Amino acid sequence: MKAVVLGAGSWGTALATVLCDNGHDTVLWAKRRDLCDEINSRHTNEKYLPGAKLPNALCASSDLKEALAGRDIVIFAVPSAAMVDVVSAASPLLPSDGVIAHAVKGFDVKTGRRMSEVLSSAGSDLDRRLAVITGPSHAEEVVAQMPTTIVVAAFERATAELLQDALMNSYFRVYTNPDVVGAELGGSLKNIIALGVGMADGLGFGDNAKAALMTRGLAEIARLGMKMGASPLTFAGLSGVGDLIVTCTSRHSRNFRAGRLLGQGLSLDEALQQVGMAVEGVRTVQATVELAAQHQVEMPIARAIFDVLFSGKHPQEAVEDLMGRERGHELEEVAREMFSPKWT
Repeated sequence: MKAVVLGAGSWGTALATVLCDNGHDTVLWAKRRDLCDEINSRHTNEKYLPGAKLPNALCASSDLKEALAGRDIVIFAVPSAAMVDVVSAASPLLPSDGVIAHAVKGFDVKTGRRMSEVLSSAGSDLDRRLAVITGPSHAEEVVAQMPTTIVVAAFERATAELLQDALMNSYFRVYTNPDVVGAELGGSLKNIIALGVGMADGLGFGDNAKAALMTRGLAEIARLGMKMGASPLTFAGLSGVGDLIVTCTSRHSRNFRAGRLLGQGLSLDEALQQVGMAVEGVRTVQATVELAAQHQVEMPIARAIFDVLFSGKHPQEAVEDLMGRERGHELEEVAREMFSPKWT
């Protein structure tokens, strides 16, 4: 097939590499001409994937019209902050019958829209062709052909299975899921929790605190997700707990690294400068706090991280506030129904 990946960051480059390894005619679009020259001549992307050797067959282009021409599969892999602009520029050039997917873990902060909703605005008939690529998948490990499993979520089974066939190989296993909302929320909100786990590490806390943040963070993600129409089962899968674990525990995780720097006393600007690449959790927590208020969902961990990032609260103070909250059930939403009348 003919595929194009829009966005030559680490994840976009890794997806383009998988497609090339599977024998597809693949173009990688990058805004920067010098990066395209590097990929085409040296077959490297040193800024985003240092030391990785890219397939000789991978072609990079900075011309959006040229990159999109005649493609069967279009995958958006740009930072969430750039998604609206790239979708707007690409809309008149998208194929009339190809699969349109995104691999972006975040929201449009200005509107609170999920990325599939941003893509839907590009055409009234796109929903049946839309898909989401997500799951625990550090780009550094994918380009090294280390075993990785991901999820493709789509409104239509045929769309999900087409992408599954295009991407799946001996080191890259792909599952399908009909829950687009859940897949997007799990992939996006886990970045917030990774920031919190990184802060705990930076403060010198141990495994107990990190496990608590991951577990209670997953409860918050599922709580908001179910209010927004997602299946709770999705959050027990690869795009939920799977992605949460890898993002909260890996040395590759930008969100964990940024959180650790914040816990060590750096300002947000200093932490982001040291990481040097997009830290999606920072923007995501803004949209999430607004969504939680809109849907009347309690998300104390997300709120505490928001306060550290944007209200000047010290991470240690945020921890004390979380630990001092009013006592409660672990299964808040169902405790009364499960144990009634004993628990009333």
